[in-house]
Amino acid sequence: MDEYSRFVDWDKMDVSPQSQDTKELTCTDLHELKQLARQGYWAKNHSLRAKVYHKLISNIPCRTVTPDANVYRDIVVKIIGKRNSSSLPLPEFVDNSLIPTYCLNAEGISAVRKIILCIANQFPDISFCPALPSVIALLLHYSKDEAECFEQVCRILACNDPSKRLIDQTFLAFESSCMTFGDLVNKYCQAAHKLMVAVSEDVLEVYSDWQRWLFGELPMAYIARIFDVFLVEGYKVLYRVALALLKFFHKVRAGQPMESDSIQQDIRAFVRDITKSVSPERLLEKAFAIRLFSRKEIQLLQMANEKALQQKGITVKQKR
Repeated sequence: MDEYSRFVDWDKMDVSPQSQDTKELTCTDLHELKQLARQGYWAKNHSLRAKVYHKLISNIPCRTVTPDANVYRDIVVKIIGKRNSSSLPLPEFVDNSLIPTYCLNAEGISAVRKIILCIANQFPDISFCPALPSVIALLLHYSKDEAECFEQVCRILACNDPSKRLIDQTFLAFESSCMTFGDLVNKYCQAAHKLMVAVSEDVLEVYSDWQRWLFGELPMAYIARIFDVFLVEGYKVLYRVALALLKFFHKVRAGQPMESDSIQQDIRAFVRDITKSVSPERLLEKAFAIRLFSRKEIQLLQMANEKALQQKGITVKQKR
């Protein structure tokens, strides 16, 4: 077993711990890294992927005081103590989001909650971050222990490069990303957009699920492939994949009656069962075939949407 096996239930994984020889990642050229990530170069080798994640995350520019593994070892005892983490309430900012178990064993499943609680303690400024449980659960598969996973997630959250958007941490950022996704659907997936408008009362509510499709509903083999690219290329890849999911949903479901009385539920179910219709390779191929706006244009769109929300006074989630 390799050193990154502690939290993995190998019966659920589609990669064996020893698959292939352990390659090292020596390339540092961004263009080459991009190609390797998109091709899934480290997808079939568990310990190689763990080392690549480690390397890419340790290169993220961060705030000077970013909590590390030692901080976790200090605070986990105070925060969790001898209590069972499953009995402790999770912070409001995860917004009752799904806590995917992916291919984690029982120790891994319990570790996800512990790490969320410790992050809430160290990042009081996070007010809305529904993607966090999924990111922690995914990274635990590639961590030697809880403290290492905590440090990696903290680096992603503490990224201070203004040109590198990683994970939304406020309701304003999250909601404006949903509006931006809606704008992109309207431009790049017009057939799917027409369907959404025809069958849903509130199309923005459907598009507000876009991050949940990725960080919650997608199976492990898919989100890991997306995360490979995300760590190299950033946030834009998330929009690409979500657009591709919608295109496939429309193609597979076109002309068929809805399976439930809610298109939102139908899309979630489609994404959850995506293995029946689309492979990870095809999903990524489709995602990269979309001639998307430049990163700069997406940033401007996002800023315009944030401004519109602020002018309406919508900066926190309204209680329903």
